[in-house]
Amino acid sequence: MTGTERLDGRTLACIGTALLTWSSAYASIAYALPSFTPGEVALARLGIASICFALLLVIRRVPLPAWRDWPQLALLGVIGLTAYHICLNYAETRIASGTASIMLSLIPAATVAVSAVWLRERLPARTLTGLGIALLGVVLVVLASGNQVKFQPMALLALVSVIASAIYFVGQKPLFARNSMLGVTAFTFFAGTLGALPFGWQLPQALAVAPWSRIAALVWLGVAPTFIGYLAWNAALRRTSASQVSSFIYFSPPIAVLIGMLWLHEQPGALTLVGGLITILGVVLANTRRRIVAVVVTEPQ
Repeated sequence: MTGTERLDGRTLACIGTALLTWSSAYASIAYALPSFTPGEVALARLGIASICFALLLVIRRVPLPAWRDWPQLALLGVIGLTAYHICLNYAETRIASGTASIMLSLIPAATVAVSAVWLRERLPARTLTGLGIALLGVVLVVLASGNQVKFQPMALLALVSVIASAIYFVGQKPLFARNSMLGVTAFTFFAGTLGALPFGWQLPQALAVAPWSRIAALVWLGVAPTFIGYLAWNAALRRTSASQVSSFIYFSPPIAVLIGMLWLHEQPGALTLVGGLITILGVVLANTRRRIVAVVVTEPQ
């Protein structure tokens, strides 16, 4: 199995939707954390998304996955959703945002490694080179943003998030072949929400005293980056390889810079723009297939 396939317009639209919604998650988390613990933010985010998925399952009458897949899906939900969000939220309370950005930029590389072992995806040198170039661009964007980049023990939690995310993306891929994408995604969120209960069991008390603006941030976080974002991402994942889809995560820092320009009127420096351009070129290279020219050989008459 090869890891580079042609991406159609619908797949690219799904990836774009996921990246745009995910890019708003960092601001929502930062805004909510003063009123909620990292565990409560994770539980609220997953719980709200689970309610949305449950309603969608009922409206569209989509069945849950086959019984035989429940144990694997439950494990994927706890690893890829509970562990990912809990570790990331706690990491962001201690480490600089620049450090977190660099750590999360390892997700494509981790997905490639997991895909090679689990799904036996073989990536050409062109794709690997493109991923490396894109990572270099991300590092330039982060360094030029002025954020402190200082690695410390708490950064290991971000690394756990990276590994958990890669396992989640790759582990779902084979299950899409015999189950609906919506059913698979919803089940993992149900399991992830249950897994987050011990970390956010005081959420009702926190909601009772939190300002409405902080609660609104939780609602946005659960609906847009989580429900819509993961649904769009898995729709793209169903249509192509896990390693190829994950390469687009490199676009997150440039998108965050763009959001800062439009929303906060931030003016990025020249190095930031260069880093964003390098990131784009790397992702394009990673997702470009080498054109194969067919040669017809005629036998002597």
